[in-house]
Amino acid sequence: MKAYAQEQKAQARADRSREDGEREVLAAIAKMAEADRALASRVHALVKAHAPTLVPKTWYGMPAYALDDKVVCFFKDAQKFKDRYATLGFNDKAKLDDGAMWPTTFALKAMNAEVEKRIATLLKKALG
Repeated sequence: MKAYAQEQKAQARADRSREDGEREVLAAIAKMAEADRALASRVHALVKAHAPTLVPKTWYGMPAYALDDKVVCFFKDAQKFKDRYATLGFNDKAKLDDGAMWPTTFALKAMNAEVEKRIATLLKKALG
């Protein structure tokens, strides 16, 4: 909650830029354990490549990507919550709708070409 309060103060600044968000996300990634840092760095690169309209920001201290100031997706490192895997999550702003029920959070243990392709597909779908 402390991180969220600081983020809200930073967001309120009128001179806040995309570059500020980029710096904050990279700083959050740099604080992660090596395994999570590698995953988060790759997710960050995939978002920049496949969803360039999303604006990087931190959300509760985690790397996140927003559209119109609303978080579309985020990366939650395993170490932060002592989980056994990191997650890539999508909020309701993401257009992942598929019938009456669909997944919005994905466990992420390793990165390979297949995982990268799935993430790219999810990012494109999330933006509609």
